[in-house]
Amino acid sequence: MIKKTDKLDMLKNAKAPEPSKARREQNLEAAMLAFDKEQQEKLKQKNKTFQGNIFTRRLMSIFNNKRRTFIMDMRIPLGGVAIIGLVLLPLALMYNSTTSLTGLNSPLGQTDQENKDMQLSEGFNKEKPAKLEERTRGENDGAIALDSVAPVAESEVSEMAVSSPAIQMESKLAQRPEPLGMVAPAPTTMDGQAGDKFSSEDESSLFITAQNPVSTFSIDVDTASYSYVRSQLENGIMPNPDAVRIEEMVNYFSYDYQAPSSANAPFMQSVEVYPTPWNEATKLLHIGIKGFTPELSERPKSNLVLLIDSSGSMNAPDKLPLLKRSFSLLLNQLDENDTISIVAYAGSAGVVLEPTKASEKRKILKALERLSAGGSTAGGQGIELAYELAEEAKSDSSNNRVILATDGDFNVGISTPDALKNFIEKKRDDDISLSVLGFGSGNYNDELMQALAQNGNGNAFYIDSFLEAKKVLSEEILGTLMTIAKDVKVQVEFNPLTVAEYRLVGYETRALKREDFNNDKVDAGDIGAGHTVTAIYEITPVGSSAISVDALRYQNEKPVEVSGNKQEYAFLKLRYKLPNEDKSKLIEVPIRVDAAKDNIADISPEFRFGASVAAFAQKLRGSNYADNMSYDEIEALARGAKGEDRFGYRAEFISLVDIANSLSK
Repeated sequence: MIKKTDKLDMLKNAKAPEPSKARREQNLEAAMLAFDKEQQEKLKQKNKTFQGNIFTRRLMSIFNNKRRTFIMDMRIPLGGVAIIGLVLLPLALMYNSTTSLTGLNSPLGQTDQENKDMQLSEGFNKEKPAKLEERTRGENDGAIALDSVAPVAESEVSEMAVSSPAIQMESKLAQRPEPLGMVAPAPTTMDGQAGDKFSSEDESSLFITAQNPVSTFSIDVDTASYSYVRSQLENGIMPNPDAVRIEEMVNYFSYDYQAPSSANAPFMQSVEVYPTPWNEATKLLHIGIKGFTPELSERPKSNLVLLIDSSGSMNAPDKLPLLKRSFSLLLNQLDENDTISIVAYAGSAGVVLEPTKASEKRKILKALERLSAGGSTAGGQGIELAYELAEEAKSDSSNNRVILATDGDFNVGISTPDALKNFIEKKRDDDISLSVLGFGSGNYNDELMQALAQNGNGNAFYIDSFLEAKKVLSEEILGTLMTIAKDVKVQVEFNPLTVAEYRLVGYETRALKREDFNNDKVDAGDIGAGHTVTAIYEITPVGSSAISVDALRYQNEKPVEVSGNKQEYAFLKLRYKLPNEDKSKLIEVPIRVDAAKDNIADISPEFRFGASVAAFAQKLRGSNYADNMSYDEIEALARGAKGEDRFGYRAEFISLVDIANSLSK
């Protein structure tokens, strides 16, 4: 019987036979064939998902060929080693029957130490991102640093101890963990809208004037819908109909309506009645409001708190990186009288920058640059902390505003949406407003963002590009930073002797009760400096072939005629408050029949262009009333009303109509 020590001596003194040249060539040829097959399969998989131009693919092909040559060169000397291993393996297994050789019982041939390394690596992958520190003062100039962990070095990742060097290389890449704070974005479907949330609102109803002669609503200057729709169309995607809010599409553009001359009368109204471009049997009653534009020196100081979503879902080029660049534009519009604070929220909320004079741009930009994406989303907690900072820096004469920048993914914090909206509403009454900037797609919660902005007396924007950031945070920032009229309400009473039916185009989420108009406690939208607001009614004149309902058999719906009423289509009333007042003021304007235009070509380009946008938005929504107007007709109407178009926004709109036309075929 051979002793264990003799077996060990036999293994130590064993001499592997020299492989023959024919065997080496045979093994090498087999290895190369296997490698080629493996690489072809991988290349097929990469070609299915690889996006890029031909030049880029050529570079990748050259790289793969060089890599293949290198690995094949390495396999030549390794072929002999593999044959020696085949000879020694039976002896090793015989020895292992009584004594375990280190590493041979490990999965895929790993050593015990390598198994420990792999477990540590897997644990690192599962580790949750570090939370933000609690709010602290006096450290890092009053700011906290948000953890941004650098990518893990390749040496820190355990290697799979398998025979093929090619498999080892692939294993290293596959096992490399994501760095903390840099969570990969969730995949989205090809339509780019997967996970985005929108409220589903029915199209504004058609009303019979004799039964419901009064229409009341709050004005709206939000523009988020237009820029979201634009981003989808430019990516070759027809937008979700629920994403299309007609009033926001129309109000995205500035119109050259008649402007007021004094802040004491903060806006001027312009009214036109003209033929409907999508229905020759009806007319449009077009109401335009132009806000007063004061001198920049008259702007009150601003106390702004930037509430920034730095959660893992913001790790995409069109989210946190774009957000940082966007806010740098805002800084250029502020001065030493203005104050900036920054709060970030991820796994928990934290102060990134205590209230700081806007003139300290370098310090503010440095605080912005420290932000990185990682963690879950504690939006509610962040909002509470942001309002706390706004309260600290507030003054009676300042514009106090929280600016929330997020992709809309609120899933932690104040427990319910209603509780969150109530919290913001209470702070609104304390003269702290909330505006919302939406970024990215995939989990954009438009419905919640709209509700927060409306309850916070602020504006909702969607930033899909740096150019849009320039429009919102540079060109039109005065309208956000300076309110010239608050709680602006519109009420139109239609004359049943001249108007049989009417409907408000858009504003589905802004409807008010008739009694809300005179109630100064009921909140409504605000108008900022230089803002324009457009509202369009489609009216059906008495006697028109477009009347949708038959006269009743047993009732006379016609009211008692009052002298002179047949000369008016409607009576417009506007109610508003000056920024520092709590009692509203009233404007009344009769809309006369004889002022109506019989030909749409007779009205100004401003009204015609607004009508083209309203037609386009209704078509995208699949309107029951305006879907019969073709994209070609909409484009022709817009092209003829483009006007000066200083910034090119109207030309861009015309191109969007053309894109939608192509996608619809």
